[in-house]
Amino acid sequence: MEKREVLTGLDAAGTSSTTKSVMKKLPEVTVAFWIMKIAATTLGETAGDLFAQTLKLGYFLTTIALFLIFVVTLVVQLRSSRYNPFFYWTVILSTSMAGTTMSDFMNRDASAKYLGDGATSLGWGPQGLGLGYPAGAAILVSILLAVFLAWKLSGMTFQIRDIVTFKGEALFWSAILVSNTLGTSMGDYLSDSSGLGYAGGALLVTGMLAVLAVLMKVPAVPNVLLFWIAFVLTRPLGATAGDFLTKPAAHGGLDLGTTGSSAVLLAVLLGLMAYAQAQERRTTAVTP
Repeated sequence: MEKREVLTGLDAAGTSSTTKSVMKKLPEVTVAFWIMKIAATTLGETAGDLFAQTLKLGYFLTTIALFLIFVVTLVVQLRSSRYNPFFYWTVILSTSMAGTTMSDFMNRDASAKYLGDGATSLGWGPQGLGLGYPAGAAILVSILLAVFLAWKLSGMTFQIRDIVTFKGEALFWSAILVSNTLGTSMGDYLSDSSGLGYAGGALLVTGMLAVLAVLMKVPAVPNVLLFWIAFVLTRPLGATAGDFLTKPAAHGGLDLGTTGSSAVLLAVLLGLMAYAQAQERRTTAVTP
């Protein structure tokens, strides 16, 4: 039982006032949580590409705009006194959108491979750093490890249910932003450079997530570690799913376009958020 509680990071049966307070800021990590996470990250992929590529704002301007949106949504979440599904999942979505263009700006450049359709530029400013997916992923892994090291040195718990300070939440959301950016690089590498294609990349990540599910039953493996690995891996799953929806059929996609795919995914995510909000209200109503 203890193992399961560590994995979710949230204990619905917590008895302390501190735990009940944190429960009001964070969702319970259930199957529904992971479904919403994948939906949000898939939408983050298609929406990021919509702004940067379809609307031709470019990675530089789009990254700045989406990062500012992330800051605004994060401030709203931090100032909230209790868990609000719309606030929480809006931050997750904003980290996914910003992470998409941050990763693309790091890894891509002005070559025809990334611009396409005979374009010679994409928006104002630098077209990208051109680091490539492996180098970009290595840098992001280093940054994520640095965030976790700072988290460890701060003396604060990694248990999500026990985050009770502004500093703890700031570290949590920093890890979320970097992990979503890292997941984008991993997803793009699997889809574009590994030879697996969109479907193959999605199947590989799904298989890795299945392994994590099995490791949940192994007492020697910390479930906090499994949670963060799963959180990172669901981002490339969303990235490959987003690419599969939007890319041309000649490249192995469904060619639905970024606009249509984003609209459908947004409707799905809003529906899930509304359901989560209704569930939260019912839970609050019966809580003494």
